[in-house]
Amino acid sequence: MLKSFILILFGVATSLLGCGNTNKTATPMVTVEASTNDNTEKRSISAELKANGHLPIEEQVALYLKLKEENPTAYNFDNEDELTMYGYGFLWNNQTNAALEIFKLIASQFPNSSNAYDSLGEAYMKKGNMELSLKNYEKSLAMNPDNFNAEDQIERIKFPNKKPITPQEKFVKVYSVEDYKADLDQLGHKLIEINPNALKFISKEDFWAIINQKKSLITPQTTYGQFIWHCSEIIASINCSHTTLGGFWQESEMLKDVSLIFPLQTRWVNDKLYVVDAMSNSDMVKPKDELLSINGITVSKLVNDIYKHIESQGYTETTKKHFFNNWSTELIPYALSFPKTYTITIKGNENPIILNKAKDFKAPYRDNSITPCEANLCLEFYDDTATALMTISSFNYYPWNNLQEFKDFIDSSFKKIETRNIENLIIDLRLNGGGSAESSIYLLKHLVKAPFKYFVNSMHSSEHEIHQPVSNTFKGNLYFMIDGNGKSTTGHFMALAKELSLGTIVGEELGSNQLCTAGQTVCRLKNTKLQYYVANTASRVAVKTLPDTTGVLPDIAVIQPIEDYLNNIDTVKNHTLKLTETK
Repeated sequence: MLKSFILILFGVATSLLGCGNTNKTATPMVTVEASTNDNTEKRSISAELKANGHLPIEEQVALYLKLKEENPTAYNFDNEDELTMYGYGFLWNNQTNAALEIFKLIASQFPNSSNAYDSLGEAYMKKGNMELSLKNYEKSLAMNPDNFNAEDQIERIKFPNKKPITPQEKFVKVYSVEDYKADLDQLGHKLIEINPNALKFISKEDFWAIINQKKSLITPQTTYGQFIWHCSEIIASINCSHTTLGGFWQESEMLKDVSLIFPLQTRWVNDKLYVVDAMSNSDMVKPKDELLSINGITVSKLVNDIYKHIESQGYTETTKKHFFNNWSTELIPYALSFPKTYTITIKGNENPIILNKAKDFKAPYRDNSITPCEANLCLEFYDDTATALMTISSFNYYPWNNLQEFKDFIDSSFKKIETRNIENLIIDLRLNGGGSAESSIYLLKHLVKAPFKYFVNSMHSSEHEIHQPVSNTFKGNLYFMIDGNGKSTTGHFMALAKELSLGTIVGEELGSNQLCTAGQTVCRLKNTKLQYYVANTASRVAVKTLPDTTGVLPDIAVIQPIEDYLNNIDTVKNHTLKLTETK
């Protein structure tokens, strides 16, 4: 499936208008509840269909047509994207017949939509009807020649025995200098054409200077693996967390030759690079050893160079730090052009150490010092105090799908908090990559004391809505824990929390703020076929005092020392709990 509004990569879905994240959860286009002001918003037709999900799919389609005929202005019938996501909900749950009926409905209602026929092609393919699949993919491609997904599926159907190139083969493949340079030009033009804030954090002159500098590095021997590294710097230069190569999964998939991997797992803390896992070099290196150089390059210079290849929102560096720590075993080889051997120097040891090659590795590397909330939504109480900890690991809850699950959790949690007379509430938003505005707004309604506006500049349909707090809004002491992993909608939420002075913010700079350049258009370069994702819309929440250049900053900065990390001690959580004791 290729949609201008949705990314499906490694199980990831990212929306057109939602400020979603890149974890393995769908984040489709968002809709809103009925407005409380005079400009009543249209109701969500997909939510209406979902509410009648007990009906056979044929009756759901009939209901859609009946509602549209009787009251065409009551629902958002013009929202093709939301209806498409409703259909894909069936397809992802292996309810192919139901998905097919929804896609047929979309094609009938939006006959000029290339996406509609692309969806039909996918559904027919899943059913095994290659004739109708081919017919719909060909129609989609004719309507939109840039639909490379349809192009690929047509070739797959016509030549089923053709063996596709593997990521490992692509890694060493060499294209012509002309093809590489043409693709770099195409990349630059597409980024500016699609991303509404492409030149917000970099001048046009500096942007094209980077592209021309990368073109000057292309030689007849440049491999695709080296080319994708050039592209990553160009994409990262516009400083938009929603514009990406796909979270390093493409690059990682190509590195199946373990001998290329940097054979130490490291962690960048306070501008120092520490070993956290010696891997195949435990006889020479120990955890907590501080690296000073790798292959003659100081670690500070090496990390700064790698940072240029990691996307972030604005000039936020905490996001880059977490990304580096997750992928350092593979980022370092890319930055050093895949050397045959690695030589390091360690603080306190003047003699260089030639490392053994890696035998295996972990990527991305998981931070075990923070206990994850596996259900994304968790609530726990500290029995000896009047303190509760609410973990919101994701805002990926949408009206078309599972928003009610989020609302039920929030409602039941605050009832328990009220029953227990909780005085201190800690809300943990670390690792939260974002999601829907609806879930963020619903949580805010339980925390604010007065009506509030959420969006001020957005394509979102609730831009003009004034939101009312619930009657039993929390009246105790609030604390928020944040980190550089907090992206997208999490930035919207925390920017409002800071603007409204809802509580004390603890941790490090958030990976996002009040500005969300969101959604993703899936693109592919003509010659090398490199796939990338470009933010295609922007939204801003009602915040006046915070800068766009940085993430939301904590009131109390807490950085986890390497000793706590190695001992799986949650430094930020412990510090926040101590703050509640002083209250």
